[in-house]
Amino acid sequence: MSYQAKAQELYAMIGQGQSLEALDKFYHDNVTVTEVPRNEVRNGKEAQRAAIQQWFEMVESHNGGGVKSITSNEEEGITAVESWMDMTLKGGMNAKMSEVAVQKWDGDKIIEEKFYYHDPQANMG
Repeated sequence: MSYQAKAQELYAMIGQGQSLEALDKFYHDNVTVTEVPRNEVRNGKEAQRAAIQQWFEMVESHNGGGVKSITSNEEEGITAVESWMDMTLKGGMNAKMSEVAVQKWDGDKIIEEKFYYHDPQANMG
């Protein structure tokens, strides 16, 4: 299976509400995940699982979302996915988010992932 096809399956699972199952299937135990705007790094699948669960606790409802584009460099094992989501956070605030995720694959598993998005609070403080 191509890396692009793996990324498509990963995001199809996420779109079906299977984020934790996708994590188990596609992420290496020693993955490094970086939230670039916040300069936040998570090391290991369990740290990423905790971040996903924390995210779910903030969200009241998902109102929509999807993938705009997926591309890959098959020789280097790199995929890039542009996605969006519309959600209501607990407390009633509506939030729309677009991001690009770049994944480096090691065989069938993501070993490194970086998220790029606009975060107006990242440079504050």
